[in-house]
Amino acid sequence: QSLLCHLLSSSKWESNEAETSTFISTLGYTSADYYCHLVKNMVFSLVTELRGNQFNGLNIQGRVSASRVNAVSLFCLPLITLPDVTPLLETLLLYHGGASKEILSSEFLEAVNEAFLKKKISLPETAVFSLWLRHLPSLEKATLYLLDQLVSIQLNSLEEVVCVIKDSLLPQAASHPAIFRIVNEIFKNALLKTDGTPEVMTIIQVFTQLFLQAHQNENKQHKYPLKAYFPHHHQPLVTALLRRPFELPSTHWPAHLKHISDTLKALVEDTNVSSLSDLFEIWFLVVRFGEWLDIAAEQLLKAAVEPDALLWLLAFYYCPQNENQQRTQTMVEAKAVYNHLMMLFNCTVLSVKDLEAAVHGITDTKQCCNQHLLTHLLTNFLLFSSGGHTIAQEFIYHVS
Repeated sequence: QSLLCHLLSSSKWESNEAETSTFISTLGYTSADYYCHLVKNMVFSLVTELRGNQFNGLNIQGRVSASRVNAVSLFCLPLITLPDVTPLLETLLLYHGGASKEILSSEFLEAVNEAFLKKKISLPETAVFSLWLRHLPSLEKATLYLLDQLVSIQLNSLEEVVCVIKDSLLPQAASHPAIFRIVNEIFKNALLKTDGTPEVMTIIQVFTQLFLQAHQNENKQHKYPLKAYFPHHHQPLVTALLRRPFELPSTHWPAHLKHISDTLKALVEDTNVSSLSDLFEIWFLVVRFGEWLDIAAEQLLKAAVEPDALLWLLAFYYCPQNENQQRTQTMVEAKAVYNHLMMLFNCTVLSVKDLEAAVHGITDTKQCCNQHLLTHLLTNFLLFSSGGHTIAQEFIYHVS
């Protein structure tokens, strides 16, 4: 109440709160009613001022000075979480005027972002996107907050990961290329710092799928071409990866995966790709579209395919560097395991020892890339083979 009383500083009642209360009571209002109406009226007045009045067809928005807008943003600081102030927050975030520099106070932008992230306020998507476009620290904080939230809380299913990421509004905001590139860089750094942990890779892949959905739903008049989001990458590979699996008949998946693998292999083996940073950029692009890698692992077991191209694709995904022929060796070992698994695929009676025999000849199963690739192949074998489900629980318990 004392905070809202401060808003009456220009009133003739300011020096005598007792007289103010008496006057309010005479009108039949409680103090709470009066201050609520006062806030609403002030918000309406400021919103009208900022949005500009139409007079003889002329918009006079430009007459509101930058210092005035800045002062209004500072005025909002203690009131940000009041629901009645939300229209003013939205108007400020969408207001640009003619100034070349940011006219809203950084304290205001940070406070609004903090309140939004902690769900203390609800804002329209357009206002949130405008906040992140005009204040880079807020966008960075929102992205890091999402990563921290996903890594720290216990999520029991992929559906929960999807809900948390979608609720953040970041995939929708990333339809603007500037936001996409910033989020992309943060994800890239997170992947480097965590040595490519599966959890972070899954987050990036889910985010990419949600981003593509949001981009597809964009109004065609305001939609950026997809190449605007990947301007420095090999466009034939980008085009191939951007095709969503549901856009193709499943019978065309093997051919499309072979095309991705052949394009990627030609690019990786190109003599111009000489630095580790170039290789990492290519690998990170592939990581984003991990949906195709999952389908590749399935197709190896479920469809009649030439395995070499798909195994190479998986080998690159799990072992992008070929230092000391590491990826080449991974490819050889993966093919040996694959051939053994295919001999067992139609067996209705299996034992854990049968699967152990499949990986027995591997020279170094302790290598991280080998472990992840073999786990991927074995998991799909348990899911899709005739007798895999009968030993799945026992095998998982055995290897864990």
